[in-house]
Amino acid sequence: MPYASGRIIHDADSHLMELPDCLDPFLDPKYRAAYNALPKLAKREEGYVEKARADHADAAFRETADANIMLRKNYEAMGAFLKSDRPRALDQLGFASQLVFTTWCLNNFGLERADQAELAYATATAHNRMMQDFTSVDRRFLGTAYVPLIDIDHAISTAREAIAMGAKALLIPSRPTGRSASHIGHDPIWAMAQDAGLPILFHVGDEKKLDPQYFENGLPRVKDFHGGEENFTSVSYMPIPHSVELTLAALIIDGVMDRFPDLKFGVIELGASWLPGWMRNLDGAASAFAKNEDRLQKLSMKPSDFVKRQVRVTPYPHEDIGWIIANTDEQIPLFSSDYPHVEGGRNPLKRFNDSLANTNPRAVDRFYCDNFIDLMGEGLAADLRRPNHLVAA
Repeated sequence: MPYASGRIIHDADSHLMELPDCLDPFLDPKYRAAYNALPKLAKREEGYVEKARADHADAAFRETADANIMLRKNYEAMGAFLKSDRPRALDQLGFASQLVFTTWCLNNFGLERADQAELAYATATAHNRMMQDFTSVDRRFLGTAYVPLIDIDHAISTAREAIAMGAKALLIPSRPTGRSASHIGHDPIWAMAQDAGLPILFHVGDEKKLDPQYFENGLPRVKDFHGGEENFTSVSYMPIPHSVELTLAALIIDGVMDRFPDLKFGVIELGASWLPGWMRNLDGAASAFAKNEDRLQKLSMKPSDFVKRQVRVTPYPHEDIGWIIANTDEQIPLFSSDYPHVEGGRNPLKRFNDSLANTNPRAVDRFYCDNFIDLMGEGLAADLRRPNHLVAA
């Protein structure tokens, strides 16, 4: 029996666990030397590539993959990097579809700087082609394309190519990279996405990180859950949503969501407990400055109403999604598994269901299914939205 059954569930966050050579077939050869010199490639851990490939070639390991669908994580998980295995993994998970994000290319290798713009767009384009190749194995996989915003003209052409090649969503950084995401020069990107019926997404990994001075506390360094220091600890976890809070506020206040009312924005793996206070604070800012700012006077409705209409957000499994819905709106939250990342946990459905125990059934259905359909628009084919074989008997 699949991990999920009895209802239609769409997964708003899943990942590839790419190997370091994942971009090689898709990268313009003239950028190969500069790409290979990036610190991430030079400092990669030795041995894990060989182990990952050996595990997935081992018959005994493969025979037990179904039984361990939620237990094996990262490179051990079924379909982590072999696209031929990923449909079988989705069958065992029981989800109707999955948005698919990179792991290896998160943060675009730290290239979001004006002096690295050419390489940044080359690697982003290679990523987008790689993602399209991986997700082409099954229509249920909805590949995301990354669009750096450090150069307006390059960003527009990258978005255009991504949509033409079949990307189901455009991913942009949540932090500013030289200008606000709400800059009017980006309007052609929003127009293309709206016309194509595709969402704009933000994902953890490209937000502004904790000021390193907070690590200087006179105490031993705290390790993350992987045993290193590159991922989150309890304190570095705290600013995760700060960048996207500011970026969404700018997109609303500067009128982007008013100019593009059918454009949806997804906030993925950036938490959701911040939503209630942020929405109230957003309305408070509009009220406080409305008399002095023409842009606020021109808005067609309250800022929080734009959030309800156009923004969809995934909570972490440890967050109280019932409380979040009660204090925001049932149209906003989305389910996500984070498969196969360890952060998603071994039983996210139980944690979410426990939190939703006192939530009305309509809101629960929205969380697991309808809000995702609304977010994805034309990116999710009509026949995949409510598959008959997944409807509860």
